[in-house]
Amino acid sequence: MTRKLPNRSRISAVVIALVCLTPLHAPADSAVSPTPIVKHGTCPNGYRSSGAYCVPSAKARQAIEKIGLCPSGYIASGAYCLAGRQAARDAIPKIGASCPSGWLSNGTYCLRKR
Repeated sequence: MTRKLPNRSRISAVVIALVCLTPLHAPADSAVSPTPIVKHGTCPNGYRSSGAYCVPSAKARQAIEKIGLCPSGYIASGAYCLAGRQAARDAIPKIGASCPSGWLSNGTYCLRKR
Protein backbone atom coordinates (compact mmCIF):
# COMPACT_ATOMS: atom_id res chain seq x y z
CA MET A 1 0.00 0.00 0.00
CA THR A 2 1.41 3.38 -0.97
CA ARG A 3 1.09 6.36 1.27
CA LYS A 4 -0.27 9.53 -0.37
CA LEU A 5 1.58 12.70 0.45
CA PRO A 6 -0.37 15.87 1.23
CA ASN A 7 -0.42 18.38 -1.66
CA ARG A 8 2.24 20.60 -0.08
CA SER A 9 4.60 17.66 0.41
CA ARG A 10 4.10 16.49 -3.17
CA ILE A 11 4.87 19.98 -4.49
CA SER A 12 7.99 20.16 -2.32
CA ALA A 13 9.14 16.77 -3.60
CA VAL A 14 8.67 17.88 -7.22
CA VAL A 15 10.58 21.12 -6.59
CA ILE A 16 13.46 19.23 -4.94
CA ALA A 17 13.57 16.74 -7.83
CA LEU A 18 13.68 19.55 -10.40
CA VAL A 19 16.46 21.35 -8.54
CA CYS A 20 18.49 18.14 -8.34
CA LEU A 21 18.06 17.49 -12.06
CA THR A 22 19.05 21.00 -13.13
CA PRO A 23 22.49 20.99 -14.81
CA LEU A 24 25.16 22.73 -12.80
CA HIS A 25 27.15 24.19 -15.67
CA ALA A 26 27.66 27.72 -16.92
CA PRO A 27 25.87 29.04 -20.01
CA ALA A 28 27.60 28.23 -23.29
CA ASP A 29 28.75 31.78 -23.87
CA SER A 30 30.45 32.22 -20.49
CA ALA A 31 33.68 30.76 -21.74
CA VAL A 32 35.01 31.34 -25.20
CA SER A 33 36.19 28.22 -27.05
CA PRO A 34 39.32 28.66 -29.19
CA THR A 35 38.85 28.44 -32.96
CA PRO A 36 41.31 28.68 -35.88
CA ILE A 37 42.13 32.24 -36.93
CA VAL A 38 43.62 33.86 -40.03
CA LYS A 39 47.41 34.05 -39.74
CA HIS A 40 48.95 37.54 -39.56
CA GLY A 41 52.68 37.05 -39.03
CA THR A 42 53.54 34.86 -36.04
CA CYS A 43 50.73 32.87 -34.44
CA PRO A 44 49.74 33.88 -30.88
CA ASN A 45 50.76 31.88 -27.81
CA GLY A 46 49.09 28.46 -27.76
CA TYR A 47 48.55 28.33 -31.55
CA ARG A 48 50.50 26.63 -34.35
CA SER A 49 50.79 27.58 -37.99
CA SER A 50 48.74 25.58 -40.52
CA GLY A 51 48.96 27.19 -43.95
CA ALA A 52 47.17 30.55 -43.86
CA TYR A 53 45.74 29.83 -40.39
CA CYS A 54 46.77 29.62 -36.76
CA VAL A 55 45.24 26.54 -35.13
CA PRO A 56 44.71 26.37 -31.34
CA SER A 57 46.31 23.69 -29.18
CA ALA A 58 44.16 21.82 -26.66
CA LYS A 59 44.95 24.35 -23.90
CA ALA A 60 44.91 27.52 -26.03
CA ARG A 61 42.79 30.52 -25.14
CA GLN A 62 40.56 32.20 -27.74
CA ALA A 63 42.43 34.69 -29.95
CA ILE A 64 41.03 37.52 -32.06
CA GLU A 65 42.72 39.91 -34.46
CA LYS A 66 44.07 42.95 -32.62
CA ILE A 67 42.48 46.23 -33.74
CA GLY A 68 43.87 49.04 -31.58
CA LEU A 69 43.65 48.11 -27.90
CA CYS A 70 42.43 44.67 -26.87
CA PRO A 71 38.88 44.50 -25.48
CA SER A 72 38.15 44.02 -21.80
CA GLY A 73 39.10 40.50 -20.68
CA TYR A 74 41.76 40.06 -23.42
CA ILE A 75 45.55 40.60 -23.45
CA ALA A 76 47.81 41.47 -26.39
CA SER A 77 49.90 38.74 -28.07
CA GLY A 78 51.55 40.12 -31.21
CA ALA A 79 48.89 40.90 -33.84
CA TYR A 80 46.23 39.22 -31.69
CA CYS A 81 44.30 39.58 -28.45
CA LEU A 82 44.09 36.47 -26.27
CA ALA A 83 41.22 35.80 -23.87
CA GLY A 84 42.39 36.28 -20.29
CA ARG A 85 42.52 33.45 -17.78
CA GLN A 86 39.05 34.34 -16.50
CA ALA A 87 36.04 33.55 -18.69
CA ALA A 88 36.17 36.18 -21.44
CA ARG A 89 33.14 37.20 -23.44
CA ASP A 90 32.92 36.60 -27.18
CA ALA A 91 34.35 39.63 -29.01
CA ILE A 92 33.85 40.85 -32.58
CA PRO A 93 35.22 43.93 -34.38
CA LYS A 94 32.87 46.91 -34.10
CA ILE A 95 31.66 48.16 -37.48
CA GLY A 96 30.48 51.75 -37.39
CA ALA A 97 29.38 53.41 -34.16
CA SER A 98 27.24 50.68 -32.61
CA CYS A 99 27.11 46.98 -31.85
CA PRO A 100 24.42 44.47 -32.81
CA SER A 101 21.59 43.64 -30.44
CA GLY A 102 22.85 41.56 -27.51
CA TRP A 103 26.37 43.02 -27.68
CA LEU A 104 28.08 45.87 -25.75
CA SER A 105 30.54 48.41 -27.17
CA ASN A 106 34.11 48.15 -25.84
CA GLY A 107 36.56 50.34 -27.75
CA THR A 108 36.93 48.98 -31.29
CA TYR A 109 35.13 45.75 -30.35
CA CYS A 110 31.67 44.51 -29.38
CA LEU A 111 31.42 42.08 -26.46
CA ARG A 112 28.54 39.62 -26.10
CA LYS A 113 26.29 40.42 -23.12
CA ARG A 114 26.30 37.80 -20.36
